[in-house]
Amino acid sequence: MFDKNSRYYNIKEATISTTGKDEDTRIIVYKKRRFIPDSENMTMLLEHTVTEGERLDNITALYLGDPTQFWRLCDSNLILNPEELTKDIGRRIKVAMPGL
Repeated sequence: MFDKNSRYYNIKEATISTTGKDEDTRIIVYKKRRFIPDSENMTMLLEHTVTEGERLDNITALYLGDPTQFWRLCDSNLILNPEELTKDIGRRIKVAMPGL
């Protein structure tokens, strides 16, 4: 359902069955809730200071080699909204990896 690089790839699936007006039973498969990993279990690689005009995908590509992994920086900094990480010039962003 999700690419191996997705934050949802390793999240367990669950199912629910529903009966519609036509009395046909439908099985719906969905991903369970994802929780941000505990920062104590992350290995700090470095800190990056945000400069004017920087984008999170470029920062992620620089340090992790893949711009689609921006969510790892969100997890490292306990941020849900990725735009928050580069909103303030001078902000220090933690670059960490879970379980390393």
